[in-house]
Parts: sequence; structure tokens; C-alpha cells
Amino acid sequence: MTGARPRTSISAWRPPVPGITEVFHAHFTDHAYPAHTHDTWDLMILDDGSVDFALDRHRHGATAGAGVLLLPPGVPHDGRTVTTSGFRKRNLYLDDSVLPQRLAGRAVDAPVFSDMLLRRRIDQLHAALVHAGDGFEAESRLSFIRERLLSHLDALRPRTPGHEANRLAAGLRELLDSRIRVGIYLHEAAAVLHAHPTHLIRCFKQTYGLPPHAYLTGRRIERARRLLLDDHRPADVAATVGFHDQAHLNRHFTRHVGTTPARYRRTRTGPSGATSP
Repeated sequence: MTGARPRTSISAWRPPVPGITEVFHAHFTDHAYPAHTHDTWDLMILDDGSVDFALDRHRHGATAGAGVLLLPPGVPHDGRTVTTSGFRKRNLYLDDSVLPQRLAGRAVDAPVFSDMLLRRRIDQLHAALVHAGDGFEAESRLSFIRERLLSHLDALRPRTPGHEANRLAAGLRELLDSRIRVGIYLHEAAAVLHAHPTHLIRCFKQTYGLPPHAYLTGRRIERARRLLLDDHRPADVAATVGFHDQAHLNRHFTRHVGTTPARYRRTRTGPSGATSP
């Protein structure tokens, strides 16, 4: 029916990423949240529309693309759409390993941040969370989001890599090389190397020119190419080199090599008009 209002749509899941208790994507046209509280932090970006909400009895507003909303745990809030077309939002519910609850009071007075870098990082994190198997990238991106949020809450000043950068980067590279198939959580690597996660990532990127999750993906692609040229099936290769499944391999392999694993495998017999590696 022409002119009909779009229907509400919702998707929610719990990713295997420490610190994130739930991912929630929704399009609401006329839903209004009653006053309620969470025991987690609610980090939200709007992709379309506007919202009006009260936090601790004070009203605020936010519009798509114009900021980031951070609602603290334990503080009552509501929410409602402002326009007839509703709003589209993406939420991350974060536990106190990401942000300690003692900072809740600092978020009450100014829950909307005009910070496009923070918004872009949250958008990148959501993109990583959509794909199973990108947990290391997601954890890395969350670490930088945490750092940015703490700076807004006046609880942290980022540390610049110093003389120890090469040592820490080499240590992380050695860990990644030893665990190409099984991978590693960022917080595990940080504990082994006695470094803060974001500082560790900065040291690695300063030394090697790319973030550690990109390095690990590249090493897996390198192994996958060799196995495919040895005539192993893409599904088997995905499991062998550490990708979540064949779709996960296909996505990264195509981005790196410019063709699918199956087509690449067929090139092993030599030039015959097939796609070149």
C-alpha cells in the first residue's frame, strides 16, 4: 500500500566479545520506551531520524549522524521518536569491564557526544560484529572506543608509544604468528605482554604499519593461498587457517586477492583465461 509506514524491525545477539553483553539494531516507527534502567551502559548511534529522551528527569534530543548517545547504568531514562518515519538505531550494551559504574554520574549531565571520530569507530565496530569470526577486530575496535569514551568522561588521557613500541610490537607479532589458526583475544595478549590494549595496538601499528587484526588476517590469507594451490577445498582451508567458516574466508580472501578462493584454486593449473592471482 502506497504511503504505508515502514514496519518495526529488530535484530539482537550476544557476540563473543568481552565487554559487550548485547548488540541491538532496530527501526522503530511509533514505539515509545517507558522509563526504565539498565545494569549496563547503553552506547547508541542513530542512522536515521531523531529521538527525544529523558535521563534522570532531564530531556535531551539527538538526530541521526550528529552524535553518540551514552546512557549510564542504573539511571532512569525513556525514549520516543520525533518524526512520523521513526528512527533507526544501533546499540551496544557494555558491562563495567569497559566502563566502570563509578563514572555513571559523569554521563548524566551530557549524555550526547558530538564526536565524529567516536561515531565512525562505533560504526566500524558494528560492521565487524555483524560477521562471525571477526572477534579479534571487534575487540580491538572496542578498546579504542573505550579509550575515547573515558576521555569524554575525563578519566583517561591516551598514551603515545615511546621507546618500548618496537619491543611490544615484536612480542605481539610473535604471539600472533604462533596462533594463526586459533587466534588470541586482545586482553589475553595485553596480559601476556603487560601492556594496555590500545597502547599495544598503537605500538604494533607504529612499528608494522597496520593494526594487529589486519596482520593476522593477512597471515591467514597467505596460508590459504598455499593450501588452495595445493588443491585443498575452500571449506577445509577456512577451518585449517582459522577462519570462522567458508563465507568468512570468501569475504576476506576476495578483498585481499581480488577473486574468490574457488576461482583462485582453479588457477593452480596455469594460465587458461582464468582470473590471475
